[in-house]
Amino acid sequence: MGFSGFGKKARTFDLEALFAQTRRTAAERSRKVLEAREREEEEKEFKGQCDDSAASGSNVVSAGSAVTSRDTDSNESEASSDEDLIGPPAPSQTAIQGPAVCSDDDDDELIGPPLPPGYKNSDDEEDDDDVQEEDNGCVLALTLFSIFSAMLSDAFQNYDIGMGIRNSFYKNPVKKIPDSHEITLQHGTKTVSALGLDPSGARLVTGGYDYDVKFWDFAGMDASLQAFRSLQPCECHQIKSLQYSSTGDVILVVSGNSQAKVLDRDGFPVMECVKGDQYIVDMANTKGHTAMLNTGCWHPKIKEEFLTCSNDGTVRTWDVNNEKKHKGVFKPRSVQGKRVIPTTCTYSRDGKLIAAGCQDGSIQIWDRNLNVHTKFHCRQAHASGTETSCLTFSYDGIALASRGGDDTLKTWDIRQFKKPLHSVDGLPTFFPMADCCFSPDDKILVTGTSVKKGGGNGKLIFFERETFQKVYEIDVTDASVVRCLWHPKLNQIMVGTGNGLAKVYYDPIKSQRGAKLCVVKTKRKARQAETLTQDYIITPHALPMFREPRQRSTRKQLEKDRLDPVKSHKPEPPVAGPGRGGRVGTHGGTLSSYIVKNIALDKTDDSNPREAILRHAKEAEENPYWVAPAYSKTQPKTVFAEVEQEEDETDNKPEWKKRKI
Repeated sequence: MGFSGFGKKARTFDLEALFAQTRRTAAERSRKVLEAREREEEEKEFKGQCDDSAASGSNVVSAGSAVTSRDTDSNESEASSDEDLIGPPAPSQTAIQGPAVCSDDDDDELIGPPLPPGYKNSDDEEDDDDVQEEDNGCVLALTLFSIFSAMLSDAFQNYDIGMGIRNSFYKNPVKKIPDSHEITLQHGTKTVSALGLDPSGARLVTGGYDYDVKFWDFAGMDASLQAFRSLQPCECHQIKSLQYSSTGDVILVVSGNSQAKVLDRDGFPVMECVKGDQYIVDMANTKGHTAMLNTGCWHPKIKEEFLTCSNDGTVRTWDVNNEKKHKGVFKPRSVQGKRVIPTTCTYSRDGKLIAAGCQDGSIQIWDRNLNVHTKFHCRQAHASGTETSCLTFSYDGIALASRGGDDTLKTWDIRQFKKPLHSVDGLPTFFPMADCCFSPDDKILVTGTSVKKGGGNGKLIFFERETFQKVYEIDVTDASVVRCLWHPKLNQIMVGTGNGLAKVYYDPIKSQRGAKLCVVKTKRKARQAETLTQDYIITPHALPMFREPRQRSTRKQLEKDRLDPVKSHKPEPPVAGPGRGGRVGTHGGTLSSYIVKNIALDKTDDSNPREAILRHAKEAEENPYWVAPAYSKTQPKTVFAEVEQEEDETDNKPEWKKRKI
């Protein structure tokens, strides 16, 4: 593999054996030091006795020599008495006998005069060096032993303290919850119905009822907490589920339509599932879903495979490389064998099992390679007619948690799948995608609650997995808590709410990266772009000689325009009424508008309409061409014409003529 020590077993140390060996070594060194010191003291005492005897003999000899010298020459004796003796004194009987007495203790006889008190033999120096080296080695061993003992005592003390902290830490699971700090990401104004975080924890993706999918990069964000991309991958369909693949390179998008989509990390489409034929009765014979999707998830081990469930009563597996047809079909059935709609689905942690929660309250689990019969099933897991909104497996693969539409949260042992291990009710939920999740150490189970508008705050509730007791809760906001996600690497909790917020809870000590990267960055200052006096068309490949110089500032150009009489001239007001000075009126400047204005619209007839009609009466009477010939044969006779004429004449006569008649 390229590593020299790869595959070797790690060394182990026995602390008790090390202590015993160190104790024995220290005792042996101490014994040697004590023996060396005793020998040194004995030698010093013996040398002191020898020096005393030699000093007495030398005094006698020096006195005799002094008398002889005085007899010969008094001047020289005075001078010699003032000066010191140079050289060793003459040997005497006592000096010779002294070493003989001491020869019993030493093996070698002392030959010659005794040594000066400040002089040391080479053998003595070597012995002293050996003793000094032994002393230094013993002192070094004792020092190392003391240091090692102190380090071990501190280590054991720290170990005891650490174990106490660890025990108290595990006894109190609240200390494991990273909720000391939080940041709020503004997704929009509508419900955040989907959350997705890549395996490395670098990017967060959110989706909601406003059809938008937003991308958040923790490393690239500053304290303003703005998304770097927003798009609508499914047009006018609500986003129901978002999830990164196991490698983090693609995203599964499940919306309200019947076709799931796969996007890359930057939001560009990779594939779209095919739509099935809704007129085929057997859903196994059609290539895709024919009704609205409910949720979806990626395979934990195979990066190209994902799972979806739909209102057409099927759970389908897909391959990213084959968008024309599904990979496998699982059809959940009711007790009577009828079709039942799956509302949620998921893979087990090892990817070998597929679980689905159905509208009849059942939870059905299949082997991934056998889609005919279920491997485990519980018919009355939740209340019938409710939508089971979430199924999730624990990290050890033994327990299964289900969030039901009957306001309950339950845990199951898949080895004994007939009845739940634990159950808690009174957890209201109004959304078909309300979910639950396990903590990274599998000790805590987390879910959210829903509230009506003005009915309080939505809460994030933490339950201990073993006892299923509520150990902690967080008041998130004054809206429902829809989505929750506890990332194992970051040790941070992401929450999606009903009022368009995505909150991230973290702890500066317990958490890693994620939200900690963006909160320490300051907001970028907005740059104010200067406005140009006129628009420029810039061709990037134009020659330099044809390029117009870019204006750096508008102040100088405005000053030049102020001095220009043409540019600074006040524009003429519009002409009201008829045109003057060669200018046409407000009706327009074209020929047609001029003709309409002056000919068609300006002709006004102020004459009496009766006179206008009767002016042709005389001509019609004289030449009745249009009216009289047409009715000459069909016109009735005027019988009452003469009588009326006579009556008119009678009326015009005076009164006396009328009486006569």
